[in-house]
Amino acid sequence: QTVLQGIILLPLRAICITVLVLLAWLFASIATFRHPAKGSVPLKGWRRRMIQTTLTCLTHTLFFVMGFQVKVKGKVASLPEAPIFVAAPHSSFFDAIICALTGMPSIVSRAENLSTPVFGTILSSLQPVSVSRQDPDSRKNTVTEITKRALSRGQWPQVI
Repeated sequence: QTVLQGIILLPLRAICITVLVLLAWLFASIATFRHPAKGSVPLKGWRRRMIQTTLTCLTHTLFFVMGFQVKVKGKVASLPEAPIFVAAPHSSFFDAIICALTGMPSIVSRAENLSTPVFGTILSSLQPVSVSRQDPDSRKNTVTEITKRALSRGQWPQVI
C-alpha cells in the first residue's frame, strides 16, 4: 500500500508543485515587469496587492500539496505594530512558511539568490534586502536599508 501510494502520489505532487512554482514565477514576472529601479522603489498599488494575494495563496497551496498544514495561533502583527519580523534560525525552507503566513514581507537574502532561475524572479518580487558576502560594507548597508524600510511609515512592506 505504501509503495502504491508513493507511485501515485509522488508524481502527482511533483506535477502540482511544478505548476504552482511556475504560476508564482508568472505572477512575480508580471508584477515586476517594467518596474523602475528594481529594489530601490517599493512596489505599490496593484503590483503589491498582486504579490501579496497570489503568492500568499500559491505558497499556502504549495505547502498543503507538500503535506504541511500550519495553524497560526494568535494574530499576525500588522505593519505599524511591527515593521520588522525576526525569524530564527533563518536557514531552511521553513522561512517560506513564515513568509506566506505573514503576507509576503520583504526578506533579507544573499545577493546570489536573486540570480537563481525562476526562484530569483519570485524572490525579486518580494523586494529583498540583498546581502553580498564579497562586499565588506554589505553588513553596514544591510542594516541601513532595513532601518530605512522600517522607518518608511508603510511605504515598504514588513521585513523578515
